[in-house]
Amino acid sequence: MVVVGLIILIGALVVYTIRDNNHLTIAKQDIIIDHLPKEFDGYKILQITDLHGKEFGKNQSQLLKSINSIDYDAIVFTGDMVLKGESNSSKPFYQLLKGIRNKKTAIYIPGNEDPEAYQLTSSGVLVKSGFVKGIEKSGVKFLESVYSVRKNNASINFVDFETSILNPSESEKQTSGIYLPEYAQTKQYIEHRKILLKEMASIDHLKKRDVLIALNHYPVVDARIDTLLNDSSLKFKDRKYDLILAGHYHGGQIRLPLIGALFVPEAWYKRNGLFPPQNRVKGLWKYKQIKQYVSTGLGSSNFVPFLKFRFDNPPELNVLTLKQKNK
Repeated sequence: MVVVGLIILIGALVVYTIRDNNHLTIAKQDIIIDHLPKEFDGYKILQITDLHGKEFGKNQSQLLKSINSIDYDAIVFTGDMVLKGESNSSKPFYQLLKGIRNKKTAIYIPGNEDPEAYQLTSSGVLVKSGFVKGIEKSGVKFLESVYSVRKNNASINFVDFETSILNPSESEKQTSGIYLPEYAQTKQYIEHRKILLKEMASIDHLKKRDVLIALNHYPVVDARIDTLLNDSSLKFKDRKYDLILAGHYHGGQIRLPLIGALFVPEAWYKRNGLFPPQNRVKGLWKYKQIKQYVSTGLGSSNFVPFLKFRFDNPPELNVLTLKQKNK
């Protein structure tokens, strides 16, 4: 009887996990911005992250049905749309992009699993990768510096976090704790980065009616914020971000009832992310006046191959609504 009971229990858990991994949820969050101008009160951002090549119905029909039912002003993709090492895992992402109707303001930043943004040709010329070209062809902006949305005399400025903190006078300096592609130290890319930093200079003197939102695949943990703010030798820009949007953690991917996330891939934490602080693995938090929202995303990482699934952690889309204070 004990053996039969265990078989039934394991079977029930397998069925639950399969259903849970394919049950899309829409997480809604109001975000108060103290100086938000009335022109952007109620501005909705749809965040999609960490697809990891997962398919939700034929040609992403289930996922597209949910996305196209949402009324949003901007859609942002915060990385890890494919699964590194798996052939043709970019196809589900391209199918998704093809079927999204509202791409008036659509922005993508890469994650650690995505193909490199640039590559060197056989003749040594640095060009955008086929992956990025495909994204741009679909009508989505590959964000490397800043993208601004303006209404009257107000603006929302979306920036690539890692570029936004660099100081132009220190253009060859790199931030600690991030992966650097091989092409990053080529002369061509260094020159390209100088151009990006000139573009970023447009946010050096933002006014009260301007909003600054940084996109980054990796959450910016408290310890890293302290490092960027306090280590004068690094000479990084101290930006007054109104909001940072990130993914990468999957909310812990494997979550246990009453306990939460057992692990997140985060080198800045003790034990490299084992038993992380539960108030930092997903959702909205604030640290030193910086608000940050981290989505649990849609897919599953194969960081541990035999644990390539989510548990007690359904896939989610995130609808973030900017609100004026005291409304």
